[in-house]
Amino acid sequence: MRRTLLTFTLLAGLAGGLTGLAGPLHAQTSLAGQKITVLLPPWGTLPKDMTDRFQKETGIKLDLQTLGWDDIRTKVVTSMVAGTAPADVTEVDWSWVGQFGQANWYTPLNDSIDAATVADIPTTKSFRFAGNLLAVPYNNDFRILIYNKKLFEAAGITEPPKTIEELTADARLLKQKGIVTYPIALPLSATEGVSTAWYLLTKAFGGELFGPNYTPLFTDPNSAGYKALAWEIDALKTGLIDPASTGLTDVQIQDEVKNGRAAIDVAGWAGNPSTYNDPKQSKVAGQIVAAVMPGEGGKSRTFGLPDALGIPANSQHKEAAVAFIKWWMEPANQIEADATLGDLPTRTTVLETLNKEGKLAAGDVLLAQIPTIGPLFPLGTPPWYPQFSSAVSSSINAAAKGSMTVDQAVQHIAAQAKQAMKQ
Repeated sequence: MRRTLLTFTLLAGLAGGLTGLAGPLHAQTSLAGQKITVLLPPWGTLPKDMTDRFQKETGIKLDLQTLGWDDIRTKVVTSMVAGTAPADVTEVDWSWVGQFGQANWYTPLNDSIDAATVADIPTTKSFRFAGNLLAVPYNNDFRILIYNKKLFEAAGITEPPKTIEELTADARLLKQKGIVTYPIALPLSATEGVSTAWYLLTKAFGGELFGPNYTPLFTDPNSAGYKALAWEIDALKTGLIDPASTGLTDVQIQDEVKNGRAAIDVAGWAGNPSTYNDPKQSKVAGQIVAAVMPGEGGKSRTFGLPDALGIPANSQHKEAAVAFIKWWMEPANQIEADATLGDLPTRTTVLETLNKEGKLAAGDVLLAQIPTIGPLFPLGTPPWYPQFSSAVSSSINAAAKGSMTVDQAVQHIAAQAKQAMKQ
């Protein structure tokens, strides 16, 4: 996903909270006949059977529109600056929360979504700004470790790594024994997936990116962020990561695993074990397993990067929009969205049900990883995240290509973050 720097105009007075909308969905008969527009990326475009059922169950007419992820962000910004609603419900990415929240562009959902549902969706914490819930996650995305068990066994490795040191040792053994030339799949291009992989490794090394007041914590050689980047560059230089990774995105990196050219997906997507084991999409089907993310002292940590549903503050159909979000959160609908679109359910209870029925790929691992999910920014995603992310990916790419040292890269990232905070 491409993050671009956009200038936001603060729109005051648009984000009045919704009250009295938390009752049973099907009891809201007054909504029948209303029409809402929903704007989502391809992976959120529900099949016709589901949209027809929503309209039948609620009486609300649905205009479901599909745009690319970047295009949605652009449309939201231009529409809100112009004072018009881009749609009644839109995609809200975790990384947009600080910007959209500061601009008061989205309707707080605190009184609209019941506490039990919020508690059942751990990644809702990534969508809070100034105490307000701005969107509800519909697509679960957090990071785990994914590896090729067949290749591991060929190297004599019987257990997944529990620390980064063990992971490194396993990768070296795979290379030394000639099992695979470049064992680790990790993107190093100037793209968002490179940034998020570094964030994950920072947590794996036991640290955070920022301290109080968003003070950068990654410039000291003893810090987790510094160690994480040094580890990436060392793995590249020692041949554990393919040099071609400097030009590959996180999606393209997955092909290295699917084709058996890499044994370890360090920053694996939670929904990918099923994809990797699908013979229609992968040459290594049946060989891929998952494990909780390795961490400092064997303590696993990860973070979520989910997609969510939010209601622009100037939507003219807020009650019907809330009804749509609540409908999608119903367990049966989350399960159907998973089956048809691959949208991993966000409700923990739904994942537990699917796992008990044997329908959740790597289910035990996913459920073990969920309690370790934390927000990337404990203080909340800052409004200047796009500038920060861009600095991270470009600096890591420069370090990977040898035009920056690790020290120069982290110093540049910190300087860009401080500059962005001032704007």
